[in-house]
Amino acid sequence: MAAARQARPHGWGETVRLMLLALLVAFAVRSFLFQPFTIPSGSMIPSLWVGDYLFVNKFAYGYSRHSLPFSLPLLRGRVFAREPRRGDVAVFKLPRDGRTDFIKRIIGLPGDVIALQKGRLYINGTQIPRLRLEPFALAPAGGGGGGGVGLWAQHFRESHPTALGGARYRVLDSASDSPGDDMAPVRVPPAHYFVLGDNRDNSSDSRFAAGVGLVPQDHLVGRASVLFFSFDADTRFWQIWKYPQAIRWQRLLRRVE
Repeated sequence: MAAARQARPHGWGETVRLMLLALLVAFAVRSFLFQPFTIPSGSMIPSLWVGDYLFVNKFAYGYSRHSLPFSLPLLRGRVFAREPRRGDVAVFKLPRDGRTDFIKRIIGLPGDVIALQKGRLYINGTQIPRLRLEPFALAPAGGGGGGGVGLWAQHFRESHPTALGGARYRVLDSASDSPGDDMAPVRVPPAHYFVLGDNRDNSSDSRFAAGVGLVPQDHLVGRASVLFFSFDADTRFWQIWKYPQAIRWQRLLRRVE
Protein backbone atom coordinates (compact mmCIF):
# COMPACT_ATOMS: atom_id res chain seq x y z
CA MET A 1 0.00 0.00 0.00
CA ALA A 2 1.43 3.34 -1.06
CA ALA A 3 2.41 5.72 1.71
CA ALA A 4 0.37 8.91 1.99
CA ARG A 5 2.23 11.97 0.78
CA GLN A 6 2.63 14.90 3.15
CA ALA A 7 0.39 17.83 2.25
CA ARG A 8 2.35 20.72 0.82
CA PRO A 9 1.83 24.04 2.55
CA HIS A 10 0.27 26.84 0.55
CA GLY A 11 2.77 29.21 -0.99
CA TRP A 12 2.66 32.99 -0.86
CA GLY A 13 0.89 33.09 -4.21
CA GLU A 14 -2.02 31.02 -2.90
CA THR A 15 -2.26 33.15 0.25
CA VAL A 16 -2.40 36.34 -1.81
CA ARG A 17 -5.09 34.86 -4.06
CA LEU A 18 -7.21 33.92 -1.04
CA MET A 19 -6.82 37.40 0.44
CA LEU A 20 -7.82 39.02 -2.85
CA LEU A 21 -10.85 36.73 -3.09
CA ALA A 22 -11.90 37.61 0.46
CA LEU A 23 -11.56 41.33 -0.31
CA LEU A 24 -13.57 40.91 -3.51
CA VAL A 25 -16.37 39.09 -1.65
CA ALA A 26 -16.41 41.77 1.08
CA PHE A 27 -16.52 44.51 -1.57
CA ALA A 28 -19.43 42.79 -3.35
CA VAL A 29 -21.44 42.23 -0.14
CA ARG A 30 -20.87 45.82 1.06
CA SER A 31 -21.67 47.32 -2.34
CA PHE A 32 -24.63 45.24 -3.48
CA LEU A 33 -26.18 43.46 -0.47
CA PHE A 34 -25.81 44.82 3.07
CA GLN A 35 -23.64 47.44 4.73
CA PRO A 36 -23.34 48.13 8.47
CA PHE A 37 -23.93 51.65 9.79
CA THR A 38 -23.94 53.19 13.24
CA ILE A 39 -26.18 55.98 14.56
CA PRO A 40 -24.11 58.99 15.71
CA SER A 41 -26.89 61.46 16.62
CA GLY A 42 -30.34 61.61 18.17
CA SER A 43 -32.28 62.91 15.15
CA MET A 44 -34.11 59.57 14.71
CA ILE A 45 -35.10 58.99 18.34
CA PRO A 46 -37.30 57.15 19.34
CA SER A 47 -36.87 54.75 16.39
CA LEU A 48 -33.05 54.77 16.39
CA TRP A 49 -30.81 55.71 19.29
CA VAL A 50 -27.22 56.91 19.48
CA GLY A 51 -25.09 53.77 19.66
CA ASP A 52 -27.37 51.59 17.51
CA TYR A 53 -25.72 49.48 14.80
CA LEU A 54 -27.81 48.43 11.82
CA PHE A 55 -27.62 46.78 8.43
CA VAL A 56 -28.70 48.75 5.39
CA ASN A 57 -30.28 46.88 2.48
CA LYS A 58 -28.27 48.07 -0.56
CA PHE A 59 -30.49 46.46 -3.23
CA ALA A 60 -33.78 47.91 -1.95
CA TYR A 61 -33.64 50.97 -4.21
CA GLY A 62 -31.20 49.78 -6.87
CA TYR A 63 -27.62 51.00 -7.25
CA SER A 64 -25.80 54.24 -7.98
CA ARG A 65 -22.20 55.38 -7.52
CA HIS A 66 -23.08 56.08 -3.87
CA SER A 67 -23.80 52.37 -3.37
CA LEU A 68 -20.08 51.72 -3.85
CA PRO A 69 -17.34 52.27 -1.25
CA PHE A 70 -16.02 55.84 -1.41
CA SER A 71 -18.76 56.62 -4.00
CA LEU A 72 -16.50 55.35 -6.77
CA PRO A 73 -17.71 56.82 -10.10
CA LEU A 74 -18.27 53.42 -11.75
CA LEU A 75 -22.04 53.76 -12.28
CA ARG A 76 -24.00 56.45 -14.10
CA GLY A 77 -27.48 57.26 -12.87
CA ARG A 78 -29.28 54.50 -10.98
CA VAL A 79 -29.29 50.85 -12.05
CA PHE A 80 -32.29 48.59 -11.23
CA ALA A 81 -33.96 51.62 -9.62
CA ARG A 82 -36.88 50.93 -7.28
CA GLU A 83 -39.16 53.54 -5.72
CA PRO A 84 -38.91 53.94 -1.93
CA ARG A 85 -42.09 53.81 0.12
CA ARG A 86 -43.36 56.61 2.35
CA GLY A 87 -42.18 55.79 5.83
CA ASP A 88 -38.98 53.98 4.83
CA VAL A 89 -35.93 54.76 6.96
CA ALA A 90 -33.20 55.42 4.39
CA VAL A 91 -29.48 56.13 4.38
CA PHE A 92 -28.33 58.67 1.80
CA LYS A 93 -25.39 60.91 0.97
CA LEU A 94 -25.77 64.53 2.01
CA PRO A 95 -26.75 66.33 -1.22
CA ARG A 96 -24.42 69.30 -0.76
CA ASP A 97 -21.22 67.23 -0.48
CA GLY A 98 -22.07 63.74 -1.79
CA ARG A 99 -19.91 62.17 0.95
CA THR A 100 -21.52 62.42 4.40
CA ASP A 101 -23.94 59.62 5.35
CA PHE A 102 -27.31 60.70 6.76
CA ILE A 103 -30.27 58.62 7.90
CA LYS A 104 -33.84 59.94 7.91
CA ARG A 105 -37.40 58.82 7.19
CA ILE A 106 -38.75 59.26 3.66
CA ILE A 107 -41.97 61.27 3.92
CA GLY A 108 -42.48 62.73 0.45
CA LEU A 109 -42.24 60.98 -2.94
CA PRO A 110 -41.84 62.74 -6.30
CA GLY A 111 -44.93 64.85 -6.99
CA ASP A 112 -46.08 64.96 -3.34
CA VAL A 113 -46.87 68.29 -1.70
CA ILE A 114 -45.49 68.43 1.87
CA ALA A 115 -46.36 71.05 4.49
CA LEU A 116 -46.16 71.50 8.26
CA GLN A 117 -48.42 73.62 10.45
CA LYS A 118 -47.77 73.92 14.17
CA GLY A 119 -45.84 70.65 14.07
CA ARG A 120 -48.54 68.72 12.21
CA LEU A 121 -47.56 67.00 8.97
CA TYR A 122 -49.63 67.39 5.79
CA ILE A 123 -49.16 65.28 2.65
CA ASN A 124 -51.05 66.33 -0.48
CA GLY A 125 -53.38 68.43 1.66
CA THR A 126 -54.19 65.59 4.09
CA GLN A 127 -53.28 66.07 7.74
CA ILE A 128 -51.51 62.92 8.93
CA PRO A 129 -53.33 61.56 12.01
CA ARG A 130 -51.30 61.08 15.16
CA LEU A 131 -52.03 59.34 18.44
CA ARG A 132 -50.57 60.72 21.67
CA LEU A 133 -48.46 58.19 23.58
CA GLU A 134 -46.78 58.31 26.98
CA PRO A 135 -44.13 61.08 27.27
CA PHE A 136 -40.69 59.92 26.13
CA ALA A 137 -37.63 60.31 28.40
CA LEU A 138 -34.79 61.90 26.42
CA ALA A 139 -32.60 62.08 29.53
CA PRO A 140 -33.08 60.52 32.98
CA ALA A 141 -33.70 62.59 36.09
CA GLY A 142 -30.46 63.75 37.66
CA GLY A 143 -28.41 63.28 34.49
CA GLY A 144 -26.51 65.87 32.49
CA GLY A 145 -26.60 68.50 35.24
CA GLY A 146 -30.39 68.66 35.16
CA GLY A 147 -30.64 69.09 38.91
CA GLY A 148 -32.82 66.03 39.32
CA VAL A 149 -35.28 66.99 36.57
CA GLY A 150 -35.56 64.65 33.58
CA LEU A 151 -35.77 65.82 29.98
CA TRP A 152 -39.03 64.71 28.37
CA ALA A 153 -40.64 65.04 24.95
CA GLN A 154 -44.18 64.67 23.69
CA HIS A 155 -44.52 61.30 22.02
CA PHE A 156 -46.87 60.43 19.12
CA ARG A 157 -47.59 57.70 16.62
CA GLU A 158 -48.17 59.04 13.11
CA SER A 159 -50.32 56.82 10.89
CA HIS A 160 -50.58 57.51 7.17
CA PRO A 161 -53.96 56.78 5.56
CA THR A 162 -54.08 53.70 3.34
CA ALA A 163 -54.27 55.92 0.27
CA LEU A 164 -50.83 57.32 1.22
CA GLY A 165 -49.24 53.95 1.89
CA GLY A 166 -50.30 53.22 5.46
CA ALA A 167 -46.92 53.83 7.15
CA ARG A 168 -46.90 53.94 10.96
CA TYR A 169 -44.03 55.20 13.12
CA ARG A 170 -43.35 57.17 16.31
CA VAL A 171 -42.21 60.79 16.49
CA LEU A 172 -41.16 63.23 19.22
CA ASP A 173 -42.12 66.86 19.75
CA SER A 174 -39.79 68.47 22.28
CA ALA A 175 -40.85 72.11 22.05
CA SER A 176 -43.66 74.26 20.72
CA ASP A 177 -42.94 76.93 18.09
CA SER A 178 -39.58 75.45 17.08
CA PRO A 179 -38.10 76.57 13.70
CA GLY A 180 -39.27 73.46 11.84
CA ASP A 181 -42.84 73.40 13.15
CA ASP A 182 -44.18 75.46 10.24
CA MET A 183 -43.29 75.07 6.56
CA ALA A 184 -45.14 76.36 3.52
CA PRO A 185 -46.21 73.67 1.03
CA VAL A 186 -43.34 72.23 -1.00
CA ARG A 187 -43.85 70.10 -4.10
CA VAL A 188 -41.25 67.33 -4.35
CA PRO A 189 -39.65 67.46 -7.82
CA PRO A 190 -39.09 64.38 -10.02
CA ALA A 191 -36.39 61.96 -8.83
CA HIS A 192 -36.20 63.61 -5.38
CA TYR A 193 -37.47 62.78 -1.88
CA PHE A 194 -38.53 64.76 1.18
CA VAL A 195 -37.10 63.37 4.43
CA LEU A 196 -37.74 64.08 8.11
CA GLY A 197 -36.14 62.98 11.35
CA ASP A 198 -38.42 61.30 13.88
CA ASN A 199 -37.05 63.61 16.59
CA ARG A 200 -38.72 66.52 14.83
CA ASP A 201 -37.30 69.40 16.88
CA ASN A 202 -33.75 68.03 16.79
CA SER A 203 -33.23 67.10 13.16
CA SER A 204 -31.60 68.72 10.13
CA ASP A 205 -33.67 67.44 7.21
CA SER A 206 -35.62 68.49 4.11
CA ARG A 207 -37.28 71.36 5.98
CA PHE A 208 -34.00 73.24 5.89
CA ALA A 209 -32.34 73.96 2.54
CA ALA A 210 -29.09 74.87 4.30
CA GLY A 211 -29.16 71.56 6.19
CA VAL A 212 -30.21 68.61 4.05
CA GLY A 213 -32.83 69.87 1.61
CA LEU A 214 -34.47 67.54 -0.88
CA VAL A 215 -32.61 64.28 -1.51
CA PRO A 216 -31.88 63.28 -5.14
CA GLN A 217 -32.66 59.68 -6.06
CA ASP A 218 -29.04 59.00 -7.03
CA HIS A 219 -27.91 59.89 -3.49
CA LEU A 220 -29.88 57.05 -1.86
CA VAL A 221 -27.60 54.38 -0.36
CA GLY A 222 -30.18 51.90 0.91
CA ARG A 223 -33.02 51.13 3.32
CA ALA A 224 -32.32 50.57 7.01
CA SER A 225 -33.29 46.94 7.60
CA VAL A 226 -32.17 45.27 10.84
CA LEU A 227 -30.80 46.67 14.09
CA PHE A 228 -28.19 44.06 14.99
CA PHE A 229 -26.39 45.67 17.94
CA SER A 230 -26.82 48.55 20.37
CA PHE A 231 -24.55 50.14 22.98
CA ASP A 232 -24.95 52.81 25.57
CA ALA A 233 -24.05 56.08 23.86
CA ASP A 234 -20.89 56.48 25.97
CA THR A 235 -19.46 53.06 25.00
CA ARG A 236 -17.15 52.36 22.05
CA PHE A 237 -17.23 49.12 20.07
CA TRP A 238 -13.73 48.09 21.23
CA GLN A 239 -14.48 48.55 24.97
CA ILE A 240 -15.30 44.88 25.49
CA TRP A 241 -15.07 45.07 29.29
CA LYS A 242 -18.13 47.38 29.29
CA TYR A 243 -20.34 45.03 27.27
CA PRO A 244 -22.37 43.40 30.08
CA GLN A 245 -23.66 46.76 31.32
CA ALA A 246 -23.48 48.78 28.10
CA ILE A 247 -25.28 46.49 25.64
CA ARG A 248 -28.96 47.33 25.18
CA TRP A 249 -30.07 43.71 25.05
CA GLN A 250 -33.72 44.54 24.38
CA ARG A 251 -32.80 46.29 21.11
CA LEU A 252 -30.78 43.48 19.50
CA LEU A 253 -31.96 41.89 16.25
CA ARG A 254 -34.94 44.19 15.72
CA ARG A 255 -36.44 45.20 12.41
CA VAL A 256 -36.16 48.91 11.74
CA GLU A 257 -39.64 50.45 11.54
